[in-house]
Parts: sequence; structure tokens; C-alpha cells
Amino acid sequence: MRIGFIGLGNMGAPMARNLAQAGHEVMGFDVADVTVEDVTIAPDFKTVVSGQDVVITMLPNGAILKDVAGQILPHMAKGALLLDCSTVDVESAASVAADAEALGVMAVDAPVSGGIGGADQGTLTFMAGGSDAGFARAQPLFEIMGQKSVHCGKSGAGQAAKICNNMILGITMIGTCEAFALADKLGLDRQKMFDVVSTSSGASWSINTYCPAPGVGPISPADHGYAPGFAAELMVKDLGLAQDAAITADADTPLGAAAAELYRQFVEDEDGLGQDFSAMLPRFEKRSRSS
Repeated sequence: MRIGFIGLGNMGAPMARNLAQAGHEVMGFDVADVTVEDVTIAPDFKTVVSGQDVVITMLPNGAILKDVAGQILPHMAKGALLLDCSTVDVESAASVAADAEALGVMAVDAPVSGGIGGADQGTLTFMAGGSDAGFARAQPLFEIMGQKSVHCGKSGAGQAAKICNNMILGITMIGTCEAFALADKLGLDRQKMFDVVSTSSGASWSINTYCPAPGVGPISPADHGYAPGFAAELMVKDLGLAQDAAITADADTPLGAAAAELYRQFVEDEDGLGQDFSAMLPRFEKRSRSS
């Protein structure tokens, strides 16, 4: 396919590279001056989308997505696919899809899970919203960039799935970090803690795959000084989206709200900015019930 790719940051660049190395003709654009192996860099939005079969976007938020969509959709070919892999609010995803369809462009919202490592290795999970035809068009690309894709429903459903997934992730990571900090103070060896919990009812992705304790379990950001695989400030963003969605849907999410506030405090008032979201463990290690 001829593919335009807008947003060549930590996630978008390796995704675009993997598509190009799989044999697709990929042209990319980013507001920053970047180079990506095997990807031709375009000078502007019009160039990167004109004549493409698929345009993929990986952008920071819903406002930027809507702004970019407004600039590129008039230049996209009728019948082309706009595949947005950003994590944004449900309303923005649905709004962009409606604008695309009005211009004869198919649209699929397909946020990802798997972080920078998954983007680099082509092992992302895509949760997609949109028509059956749009999902079918995107499927071969999902198979290159990831290991799994799920068609979640109509436009916006992919974002709904991502928001709910990451609310679970934020809550379970906080619980995992609290438990390790408590185990430390009770004198329990961290390896023994992992051996028990990872094979018991407390098991979760946060401990089994992404353990926040250095030297325990599979290699994770904890083993690299908490350099971000998924930055704490991105968790703040995603938990904020979840709370916005909960307000709109009149859903009671007390643990989601508590996790959102803890991560906000960690990033804005403490030293969490620029650290992996699993760096909650050293945070709890340093705290007592009164601090």
C-alpha cells in the first residue's frame, strides 16, 4: 500500500519503519525534524496524504487530532482510509470519523497497547472502532505493527476500550507498588513476593510482565532506572480521559479517580515527570502512613 504517516515520535517512528520494511511505500511527516529508516519525509500535510491508500496518525491528544484531520481530510482520496492510532477522547474520535465519512474517507480509531517496546518490536495490540470495511482494510497493517487487533465496535469504541484498559492498568500498578512497599516493611524478600503473587490470585500484567521491582521477574523499566517504557505523565493523560468518560457516562469509578489523583500528584508535585509509571514503587518506599 501507499501509506502516509503523521506523527513520528517514540511510537509513530518505529511503527512507520516496520511498515516500510514490510514492503509498503511509506511517507511520513512530523512537526519536528526527524528521520526514520526507509521512510520518506514529506515537507507538509498535503504532500504526505495526497494519493495515499491509507493515512495513519499518531498524535498527542484529541484537539490536535481534530486540527490535523481538518487539514488533511480535504486532500485525501475518496475511498482512502484514515487510521488514527492516537489515544484521545471518544468524542474526538467519533467527530473525526463523521467528518471523514462526509468526505468519502473511511475512518478507524485504533489506539494501541504495548508501549515503545511493542512499537519497536511490532507486538502492539490494537483496539479498533469503525466499520467492518475499514477494519478489514487496516487488518494487514495491524498484523505488521502488532500481534493482536480487536474490532471493538463503531467509531469511538477503540478509544473506549483503551480508556478502560488503561484505567485497570493504572489501578493495578498502584496496588502492585503498594504491596511491594508493604512487603519490604514486613521483611519479605522481593523475589519470594514475586514467586508467590505471580502464580496466585494477585497475579496481573503489572507484576507478571512489567514488575516494578528491579531484578525481579522479566526485564522491565525498573531494571533501567525507571526510564520510561510508558511515562507517568502519559498515565496521567489516560486516567484523565477515563475520568472524563466516566463523568459523561455517569459511571462511578472511585478507584479510577483515586489512581488519577495519585498519578497527577506524582507527576506534578513530586519527581514523577519523565519516569516510567512503575516508578510508583520507589515513591511508596519513601513514604509512611503519615507522609
